[in-house]
Amino acid sequence: MENMNDINVNKRGQNKSWILIIVLIAALALLAWLYLSTRSRLGGLLEEKEMQRVEQKQELDSLIAEHNNIKLEYGTFSDSLAAKDSIIQANALEIRKLLDTQYEFYKVKKKLDRLRVISQGYLKQIDSLYTVNRELKEENEQIRTSYQKEQQKTSTLQKDKEALTEKVSMAAVLRAYQITATGVRGSGTKERPTDKAKRVERIKVCFTLGENPLLSAGAKLVYIRIARPDKLILSQGKGDDYSFSYKGEILQYTTRETANYQNLAINLCSYWVNRSTKENLPEGVYVVTVYADDTEIGQTSFELK
Repeated sequence: MENMNDINVNKRGQNKSWILIIVLIAALALLAWLYLSTRSRLGGLLEEKEMQRVEQKQELDSLIAEHNNIKLEYGTFSDSLAAKDSIIQANALEIRKLLDTQYEFYKVKKKLDRLRVISQGYLKQIDSLYTVNRELKEENEQIRTSYQKEQQKTSTLQKDKEALTEKVSMAAVLRAYQITATGVRGSGTKERPTDKAKRVERIKVCFTLGENPLLSAGAKLVYIRIARPDKLILSQGKGDDYSFSYKGEILQYTTRETANYQNLAINLCSYWVNRSTKENLPEGVYVVTVYADDTEIGQTSFELK
């Protein structure tokens, strides 16, 4: 009877051992399953984190590349925003360090969002500068064009004024027309024209001073200058009493007349007297020039044979 009890006791002990072993095996299986499951989820989280890090790095690279392209596109305008560019570059450098070392998704995301806002502000400012500069250029071009037009108008008006002044100056000049010159002999009612050099006693020059309301009325001193064929000037005498000033030069005159000019046409005649009885005048063409008011107002010629 005692042996049966011992056998039962042993059987119960063995059963408890098997139960314990089974429980231990189940616990180990559970632990193994939990380990593998946790490891799998942790691997998935790490892989997802790496993907997020790569995406954020690509976003940063894209943002900085776009910023640099804007700087190149706007050229010298970006120089005026150097301080803003420095802030963008500093933020980008800080984000890169976070991505490469102690990566934290939300911290990096927050800094990327801030960098994006700063970059957009930079773009708006530089675009505003470009727009203002373009408008200023257009305004300057309009001003320059208007100025050139005004200059052209002024130049045209000045030229018109000069042309008008020149016309008035040319118009305000005394003119002699219907000029005749001939050799004569005798005087008074016995005066006879002659073209024979040896018979000429006097040379008669007649002309008309033209009407001109632009001139000042009054006494007009008219000089007649007769050049012989040998270019010598016929004169009543020598010295300053028989010379006049013309364009800064001193010229000898043959004869002169004073006309009471009242802006109307007036006829004048003047005589040169040949006082030399020993020498005849030379044959050839004589040139007669009339002067008044420091101006040559007419010319003619005649021939003695």
